[in-house]
Amino acid sequence: MDNSGKEKEATALMAEAEKKMKSSQSFFGALFGGSSKMEEACDLYVRAANMYKMAKNWCAAGNAFSQAAHLHLQMQSKHDAATNFIDAGNAFKKADPQEAINCLNRAIEIYTDMGRFTIAAKHHITIAEIYETELVDIDKAIAHYEQAADYYKGEESTSSANKCLLKVATYAAQLEQYQKAIEIYEQVGTHAMDSTLLKYSAKDHFFKAALCHFCVDMLNAKLAVQKYEEMFPAFSDSRECKLLKKLLDAYEEQNVDAYTDSVKEFDTISRLDQWLTTMLLRIKKTIQDDENDLR
Repeated sequence: MDNSGKEKEATALMAEAEKKMKSSQSFFGALFGGSSKMEEACDLYVRAANMYKMAKNWCAAGNAFSQAAHLHLQMQSKHDAATNFIDAGNAFKKADPQEAINCLNRAIEIYTDMGRFTIAAKHHITIAEIYETELVDIDKAIAHYEQAADYYKGEESTSSANKCLLKVATYAAQLEQYQKAIEIYEQVGTHAMDSTLLKYSAKDHFFKAALCHFCVDMLNAKLAVQKYEEMFPAFSDSRECKLLKKLLDAYEEQNVDAYTDSVKEFDTISRLDQWLTTMLLRIKKTIQDDENDLR
């Protein structure tokens, strides 16, 4: 069956759903089982939406799921309405990211109203990801990751909350909101070092926090490294800590070559990702700027 056949079938189901709706709203319809007609209309909208999905007509699918959601709200079926809004959001994601966010926000309102905060948090993450990739609005992505983290914390899901907070820290540092990033990396690092499973990742969080300190001020970074070594003795033996100390020495000597060599040496064993490269380049630029000031 080709896509146009599926679309025709979906359009016919939509028309049938509208008819059921109208008859449920008429005087006699309301007297004789108006609510069951509304339920039938809901089912027809959902069937139509799935047909549209098969035909890859994502906007029409999203609209049909939205219609079903609004009907469920009229019938006080909150849970079903939320499910339909999520389905609508997932369909719109492929064609109209802003409309997807609107639908997901409606679902989140229903879930928070029902006290289902873990599910609400999950959908805040979906919205954050749409802002990251489709709409490229990092400030809004940060806000939704923070909201998700808050809900997870309230439900005692610390590891899920920390995952969201690390996203916030990554973007905060890129936007030069270093203090915010430092607080998160230190908080997550402290939580990790007390856990047998996560202990190994603590050094990465302290490393990133120290780099953020370094972007602000060299002395701050020096004190931070000392503090992390006292808090978490295993940090002293890590390659990350050794690199930080070499970079601090290079900075004090205003030696760009020593700085570059230390980074290259580290990179041959542990590949630097985009974020680390950006931060290390920012710090290197301050050495070069200082050198030029002295000339």
